Amino acid sequence: MWTGQADAGGEKPSGGCHGAPAARKSAQTIANCRNSMAKKLFELNPALDAKQLAKEFARNGRLQIRDILTHETAEEIRTILTRGTNWGLALQAEGSAWSGPQQVLSATMRTRAGQQHAQELAQATHEAAAKGEYAFRYAQYSLVQGVQENWDPDGPHQYLLEYLNTPDFLQLIRDVTGDQSLVKADAQATLYAQQHFLSHHTDSHVAEGWRVAYVMNFTVDEWKPDWGGYLNFFDEDGDIVQGFKPRFNALNLFRVPQAHGVSFVPPFAPIGRFAITGWFRDQ
Repeated sequence: MWTGQADAGGEKPSGGCHGAPAARKSAQTIANCRNSMAKKLFELNPALDAKQLAKEFARNGRLQIRDILTHETAEEIRTILTRGTNWGLALQAEGSAWSGPQQVLSATMRTRAGQQHAQELAQATHEAAAKGEYAFRYAQYSLVQGVQENWDPDGPHQYLLEYLNTPDFLQLIRDVTGDQSLVKADAQATLYAQQHFLSHHTDSHVAEGWRVAYVMNFTVDEWKPDWGGYLNFFDEDGDIVQGFKPRFNALNLFRVPQAHGVSFVPPFAPIGRFAITGWFRDQ
């Protein structure tokens, strides 16, 4: 089973820049905080047409926006996810001894006991999915948890979370989705490697403030359909009515609840289905 160990990397800016909530910082303010870092990290594509995108989203409550960021900054994020992220695992196997979301952090994965526990959880996800129960397994680095637990102060993952909560980016999402109630985004970095999947579900956590789910893709170039990892949407009969390729520098948005899943990544697929995912929330 792939565990995805990597060393966190990248230069860090000197001094703290995290005194104000991220949603009150402009992209320029965050960029100034990163002035000792060599490259830009997050910059929206100036050619985006929010009005046209809003029309497309309104048809089915879902949309893939290609080239969401400038190519330079999308490449930089992909480098961080590929080379500078300490991956743990996120798993769930309903109907088993490990019902509910489970997490094995990167540090735990380096221990024999942690590896054994991850293997037990992985087997449980297989068995749950075989019975038609809700299950998932993928590599994870929680950006929110990383900030809360101070995993890498002033590191690039912390800035990514802040950029996702800047006024300009949140307003773009409000304009495209038509939902002006959105106030913040949570986020996790994800990697669907071999034998990873996310089974059919709806994201029905409306009471927790979930309004719009998102997947910002940083997959390797020329991802093949046979490699899986597609975000699929289902009708009431279980037929796939639409599927989004995990296309590099593309942002998937969809209103929740909505039936969807991520298709199984087979053993012959390369390591490369990277993304930042989460929900835009109204609280």
